[in-house]
Parts: sequence; structure tokens; C-alpha cells
Amino acid sequence: MTKVEFDTKAICKGNEEKTNLETGLTTAEVEQKIAAGEVNKAVDDQFKTNKQIIRENVFTYFNLIFLVLSILLVVVGAYKDLTFLPVIILNTVIGIVQEIRAKKILSKLNVMNATDIGALRNGKEEQVPIEKLVKGDIVLLKTGDQIPADGQVIKGNIRVNESLLTGESDEITKEVGDELMSGSFVVSGNAYMQLEKVGKESYISKLTIKAKAMGNSEQSEMVRSINKLIKWVGIIIIPLGIALFSMSFFVNKMSLYRSIVSMEAAIIGMIPEGLYLLTTIALALSAVRLARKQVMLHDMKSVETLARVNVLCVDKTGTITEPKMSVEKAVPSKNYQGDLDKVIGDFAQNMPADNATMKAVHSFFTQNTGQKASSILPFTSVNKYSGVVFNDHTLLIGAPEMVLRDQFDEYQAEFEKYAKTGYRVLIVADYPGVLTEDDSKLTKPVEVYGYILLTNPIRKEAKATFEYFAKQGVAIKVISGDNPVTVSRVAQQAGIQNSDAYIDASEIPENGYEEAVQKYSVFGRVKPEQKRKFVKALQKQGNTVAMTGDGVNDILAMKTADCSIAMASGNSAAVQASQVVLLDSNFARMPKVVNEGRRVVNNIQRSASLFLVKNIFSFLMAIFSLVMVINYPLQPSQITLISAFTIGLPSFLLALESNHNRIRGQFIPNILSRAIPGGLTDMLAVSILVVAGGYIALDHNDVGTTATLLLVAVGMMVLYHISAPLNRFRLLVMLGSFLGLILAIIFLHDLFSLKMISDKAIFILVVLFCAATTIFHWLSRILDGIREVLVIFDQKGKNMTFGEFKEAYRRGRENKIE
Repeated sequence: MTKVEFDTKAICKGNEEKTNLETGLTTAEVEQKIAAGEVNKAVDDQFKTNKQIIRENVFTYFNLIFLVLSILLVVVGAYKDLTFLPVIILNTVIGIVQEIRAKKILSKLNVMNATDIGALRNGKEEQVPIEKLVKGDIVLLKTGDQIPADGQVIKGNIRVNESLLTGESDEITKEVGDELMSGSFVVSGNAYMQLEKVGKESYISKLTIKAKAMGNSEQSEMVRSINKLIKWVGIIIIPLGIALFSMSFFVNKMSLYRSIVSMEAAIIGMIPEGLYLLTTIALALSAVRLARKQVMLHDMKSVETLARVNVLCVDKTGTITEPKMSVEKAVPSKNYQGDLDKVIGDFAQNMPADNATMKAVHSFFTQNTGQKASSILPFTSVNKYSGVVFNDHTLLIGAPEMVLRDQFDEYQAEFEKYAKTGYRVLIVADYPGVLTEDDSKLTKPVEVYGYILLTNPIRKEAKATFEYFAKQGVAIKVISGDNPVTVSRVAQQAGIQNSDAYIDASEIPENGYEEAVQKYSVFGRVKPEQKRKFVKALQKQGNTVAMTGDGVNDILAMKTADCSIAMASGNSAAVQASQVVLLDSNFARMPKVVNEGRRVVNNIQRSASLFLVKNIFSFLMAIFSLVMVINYPLQPSQITLISAFTIGLPSFLLALESNHNRIRGQFIPNILSRAIPGGLTDMLAVSILVVAGGYIALDHNDVGTTATLLLVAVGMMVLYHISAPLNRFRLLVMLGSFLGLILAIIFLHDLFSLKMISDKAIFILVVLFCAATTIFHWLSRILDGIREVLVIFDQKGKNMTFGEFKEAYRRGRENKIE
């Protein structure tokens, strides 16, 4: 590596610790800094320690409730009613094991995907992971890099975008002595900086700590909904449990044993003990499955968000096309007689190849006259051109409309034919004046030399990918900085629907973004701040928006979108700003990512409905018992049997199934509409059984066993309804659950407090089961209709008509969902 020399005046006077500017830090100095804790370790590490995972899974509110319930059962000697305890312990152990396993896999993946940056150490430049930089390090910044820590420029100059920190998208020039803030990123230029505040002392870390103190608002709708359910259950069970015990012991004069056992059965039935575990495991396993498919998640909420996405915003380069770019040829202007290739060669030898376009130009135009430039004008996303200054004039290469301005119409016919055939066209022109970074505005006419024709090969898998999204009802919006005609033609070649509807973003008025996103699918000549406006306009219309990108100019929109997807081949700032990273930069992975999200959400919704049937029944039955001043009819061991084979086992098995149906509606209405019919049917059937049992003198064991068998039968009906339409896998799950029930009843009837019931109890069981079948079918049709109405209302809001309301209700009742 080459030795780097610095001007020692570069360091500001206020700098406390000076690094040798010729050698950087030595190995001994680095080790000393690490020992002192002056390392650039992130404070927002997404991974918990193993101790944290164990503590959070063991010391939960509901585990405390179960511990108290277990102690009470032991006190009264009801040992066989502790059958719920092994299930709780197993749930906890599984949760810990799966979370630690997922953490290990994902942390390894993060290490493999760690961003490196050039640092001067021991007189040589070496690549160092950002989290291993230390205070005093001298690092090289180049276009696209995110600034890793706070410090100051000691050599060179760069243009920096601090929008991630300030919200302002203006590009700021930073020269020797200027301060740099972590979290901002380099738009153009090269410079060396010395790190002064690293790790938790850096600006971005302090922002992160503040954000964490504000609470976790980033949870998905599904996780938020489950947390709300669990919170309300946690609030209700203690006063309800006290009321049930008091009524049984003090009012009905039951024994302490009977009072505690019946109270605990009601409480255990109300606790969705496996739901949170199922959700945690499903999300963790989903992240692991995606990791094996070269997809990394920066946060879990993105799995669900992607499943709900109905608009996907993509850039042309790196998404529809290959990230590499190649020059096809240079075409001279009609009035230019010189050697255009050599002119461009002179431009290339003086301009660093710090982006894909310049790399392609460098590679193709190798001949030059050897002319040396006096200065250069780096490319910026605002100007959309770069320049090389020779004496008193500036040679420009950039977007035709930005360079030509008032001359655009005069030359349009020369290059538009190339843009229409899919080429990206850059103009080569001479400006009669010296341009600088501080004064880069074009005010005079230019002399046009010719045009460079560039191509991005379309990804071979792009067409199949966009066909998949079209079938899934996901609209594609192509948002690019290139010529809209070129972008439209490329989009059409990739098979994107409505890609012939395009517009130049510079023509959109400030209040016209919502109308534009409705009318057009392709947007060209888009500036970075406009991409964010497009995303906001789509969100205002009720869409769930995902944004893909791989460049600095995509970051503002990616941070605004509901879900952001970055290509790992893009710059480090885009990768770190995203929620999902495609590690092999293969956009064809997107259908698998969306399918994984749908699998998780659909299966959790189905399983949550199964869990809530038991919770709704137990709650309503507890209220009925208090109103009628009767004992809760079931025992904890009987509740355990019902839970194990009609809820626990099938829900975990069904969660493994591939389920790629489009997510429709909101989580809570979806699960309640499927759970209420079963829960209400259970409550009505058991209530009638208890009342009838009182009239015909059924003993307590007859009532408990008959109620258990009745709940098992209704549970299997609910399982069938939620699993419909049946396929081979779902049928096997149902048969396995039914077989488990039969074996448990035959061989473990004592463990689950089941006794041989009388003829009268068998008669009531048959009658009530027939009645329950009718009630369940009737309630299910009503709630299916209501669910479909809520889905359509969620899509259309107040614009929903009465006719649409009636049609949605009819369609839901008849199970003819779109």
C-alpha cells in the first residue's frame, strides 16, 4: 500500500489527541484504545445476550401467574391438575432455544455482512470493520460512504448529505477542519478524516439512545395487537379469579379444594399461554429461513410489512437492470468534427471512477491526448452532471436536459431516438467558463460535442419477478433519475404493467404528486427529495409502500417507506438505512421474501384464532358462572387436554405450512371473526349443559367430563373451519389431533379427570353437539360476512357504498372471497 502524506496544519487546534498523520495509529495504540473502551461499537445492537433471552422468557407476567396457581394447587393437594405445568415449561424452553439459535445464525450473518472502511494504520491503508474503528483513527471517505463516527476533515474535500440527521437534503461542502457527523453520507469527492467521538459518544449513537428511550413504536401491527390482547388478559384475570374463588368458597360454601381448582380452570383457560411463544418462534424461524436465502432482516417488523405491501417502488439501475453499466458507443453531434472518443478519454483520465457511470466511461474510452485538467467538478444528484476544467473552459458530461437547458429543443431530435430504444444518453458538451463546486450553475450556452450511449443489461430473472407481483396485485412504480423515455422502454422490456405511462418528474407541480402516482407507473428525472414525496403520496392514498434501492439518492425515500429493501452491492449508507438487505443483490429474491412474510402472518392469524376460542369461552363462562352464582364446571387438567389437542398441537403444525395468500384486512378483526363463533358456541353449549345438569341431577364429574367432550367436539369443528379448504397436510394435522385426543381419553382419562358418564349425560352430549353444530355454522357465516365487510372498509374507508357493503357481506357469508 502507498504511504499517505498529510499537511500537519490539517488538524484543528482544539483536537486533544493527535495521531501521527503519516502512519496513522499503530497496532499498540489501537489495542490501548480498545482497552480504554474507545471503540466505535454500535449502541443499537439488535441482539440480546443469552442471559437476557433466558431472563425475558422465564420471568414473564404469565409465568408468575402460573407459579402462583401451581403453588395453590400443591397446597390443596390437587397434583393431577398440574398437567398445564409441563406445557408451560416446554413452551419456555422452546422459546429460549429457538431465540438463541436464531440469534447465533443472524449474528454470524451480520459479521459476514459487516461494512468495512479504509483506515490508515501502521503507515498503510487497510480495510477495517466500522465497529472496530477506534478514537483517533484516520479513515478515507469516498462517494457513497456513510461517515462512521464524529470527527473532522484533515485532507481533501467532500460534499456531504446530512439528511438522515437533519431532515434537510441539501448537499454541504466539507473542507479541511470542518466537522463531520456520523450518520451523514458522502455524495461526492474524497477526503481523510480523523475520528474524535466514537461509539456511544457519537452524534448518531446519542440520537439512537433518545429514540430507544421514546419506546418501541416500530412494532408491527400483528405484534402490537398480540401485546394488547395479552395486556388486557393480564389485567382481567386477577380480579376475575378473586371473584370466582370468593363466590365458590364464601357464597356456595364449596371446599377450599373445589374453590381453588374451579377458579384456576377458568384463569388457565383465559391465558393465551402459547400465542406469544408461537409468534416469537414464527418470526425468529422466518428470519433464519430468509438468512439461508441470502436475505438479512435489520428488524422483525419488516416480515409482516412486506407481506402487506401493495405498492413496490423500484429504481431502474440495480433492480430492473444489472448494477453494472457499459458504454455501447459515442455518437458525435451533427456540428462536431473532432475526435469525440479522445475528448471523452481526456475527461476520463482526469475524473476519478467513483461511480458506475464513470467506471464504464473509464473502461471504454482509453485513448486520450494527455491533456491535464486544472480542476474538476464532481457529479452531484442535484446538478446531474460532472465537469473537468481545462484552462478557461469546462468539459461537461451529464443529463442532456440539465446541461442543455434552453438549447434542449434544438438538440432533442439528435439523441431522443437513442433514448427511445432503451439507451441511457449522456451529453458531452463544452461550457465557456470555469465551474467550481461552489459556483456550478450553468448560465451560458454550451457547445455540444456528442453523446455517450450507455446500457444496463436487464436482469434475466426480472420478467418472472414482475409477473409474480402482477399476479399478487402489487403495483410497481419505477422511480429513476434517468430519462423517462429510457426508463419506460426498459420497464416495458422487463414486463412491468402500465410502464408505457411515464412522466418527467420535473414537470410535476408541488401539489400534483398524489395525482401523478395514480396516473403514472414510470417517473424519470427524479431528484432524491422527490422520491420521498412519491412515497408519501402513495401512503396518503392508503397504500403500504416498499422502496428498493442501492444508492445514496434512494435513502430519503427508503427511510420514509413502510419497508425498505437494499442491495448489498450498493453503498454502505443505503445498506445500513434499510430494513431488508438482499445479500446477493438479486431482486429475484423478493417473491420469496414476500411469500415468507405472508406465510408467517397467515399462519399466526390462523393459530391466534384457535387460541382465542378457548380464551373467549373461558371469559364468557366465568362471567356466566358469576352471574348465575354457580361453580366453573371444568378442572385445569381438562382445560389442558382441550388446549393440547384442539389448539396447541394443530396451531404449531399449521404454522409450518406454506401459506402465500395475500394478506387482507387488519389482524384483530381477522382473528376475532374466526374465534368468536367457536368461543360463543362453546359457552352456550356448556351453559345449557350446566343448567340442564342442575335440573336432572347430574353430578359434578358428569358435568365436567361431558363439558370436556363437548368442548373437544366443538374444538374439532373450529379447527376444520379455520383449516378450510382442506389439503393433505391440513387433513393429516386434523387426523393427528383427533387420534391424540382419542388415545388421551382412553389411556390417560384419570390424568385428565375424565370419568365414565351416565346415559343421561350421553343423551345431553349428543343433543347439545347437534345444536352446537347448527349454532356454530350460523355464527360462522355471519362473522365471515362481517369480516369481509371490514376488509373492504379497510381498503375503501368512507368511500365504501351501501351496495359494496351488501355485496361484501354476501360474498363473505358464501365464502366467495376475492
